[in-house]
Amino acid sequence: MASLVTIPRRATRLVDEAMSDTPIVAINGPRQVGKSTLAQQVARERGGVIVTLDDETQRRAANDDARAFVERESNGGPIVIDEVQFAPVLFRSLKAAVDRDRRPGRFLLTGSTRLLSADGFADAFVGRIEVVELWPLSQGELDNDPDGFVDWAFSGAPTAFASGEFS
Repeated sequence: MASLVTIPRRATRLVDEAMSDTPIVAINGPRQVGKSTLAQQVARERGGVIVTLDDETQRRAANDDARAFVERESNGGPIVIDEVQFAPVLFRSLKAAVDRDRRPGRFLLTGSTRLLSADGFADAFVGRIEVVELWPLSQGELDNDPDGFVDWAFSGAPTAFASGEFS
């Protein structure tokens, strides 16, 4: 069986910066772009606890006692809540936890593009969250090269180009 290769994401730097000064960071984006993978990587590096609300048992625990779910022991690292949109009841408990303790990097959330429009999300997190948008892999990420398409597109350069011109 082949081992899984993880491609370094440019958004990792944005998540790290956000976690250095904001209590809650959310990785938001469409399905299957690597939100969970990025969050797991950050949790491993920072010694965090990972829970996924894709798991029915975890989702039930979150809905049954949101405060206990949010206040779980994290060993000093962030509490990563993957697919947080599946338990909107957590939003108020996260707000209350942050209001009691505003240390940066306490919570890392992931959610689909509909996360930002979930009932109660905006009201609970004003001033407490930074959202990092994650998009599908760029060609630069795939090739481990700088991304230059946007700069090129606005440079006024001719529209015909050879492969590798953006490096």
